[in-house]
Amino acid sequence: MKRIKRFTPTQRVFHLVLMLSFFVQSATGLARMYGETHWGHFLASFFGGYSGVLNVHKLVGIFMLAAFFVHVFYVFIKIDWRGFPKSVYGPDSLLPRWEDVGQVLQHLGWILGLKEAPRFDRWAYWEKFDYWAVFWGICILGGTGLILSKPVVSSLYMPGWVLNVLLWIHRIEAILAMGHVFIIHFFIGHLRRHNFPMDLVMFEGSVDLEKVSHERPAWVERLEKQGTLAGNLVKSEPVAFRVTYYVFGYAMIIGCVYLLVNGIVNVSGLLE
Repeated sequence: MKRIKRFTPTQRVFHLVLMLSFFVQSATGLARMYGETHWGHFLASFFGGYSGVLNVHKLVGIFMLAAFFVHVFYVFIKIDWRGFPKSVYGPDSLLPRWEDVGQVLQHLGWILGLKEAPRFDRWAYWEKFDYWAVFWGICILGGTGLILSKPVVSSLYMPGWVLNVLLWIHRIEAILAMGHVFIIHFFIGHLRRHNFPMDLVMFEGSVDLEKVSHERPAWVERLEKQGTLAGNLVKSEPVAFRVTYYVFGYAMIIGCVYLLVNGIVNVSGLLE
């Protein structure tokens, strides 16, 4: 079975680091937010109680910020500066383009049965959205988190009500991020007909050529025209690796769905 490479090992490691750290931050953040509920106490017990949750949340938050800056550095060294700015606006770039707007409208038309399916290239518009959402999410959560991590010091430079506002901004952005990842991202990534039961591309780094020819025909045709398609073909991962990916992937999904469901079920406890 022919497979085409979509992600490098470095990119897959970045995704793995983000996935694990986001899960820990979600769990510890919800444990603190629901600290006065039985579920919050139960969740906090995995991290050594309320104080342990706070320490883990701060440490992993700093780790996420560090990983984010490493990724930004990685992006900068991967840019072809001699061909800048054209080098960052091509079809292999994750920067939004006007073509993405047209594909959004065409995709909506296809969903409604009014138009043909858009011919996606290497990146679809929702993948670009997911990528850049991390940037503003990290900036908002990281910025507010750093200020809130040292409230006594921060209060020397700003009034207390600002800290209260920042706390709510931090929580609202976190809830939006968890809702998007646990519902929309999971559905698009794993529950669509072409991806079910799980899209392993971020684990394997490659995808079946027949599948990608159907989902991203413009990309495959472009590589064929450039004569680089054969150079992007790779072998399938061993079966043992694929089984491991499935087990780990579904363990993460189950854990995230557990947080989502219990966060909804126990929301009344926040109002008591």
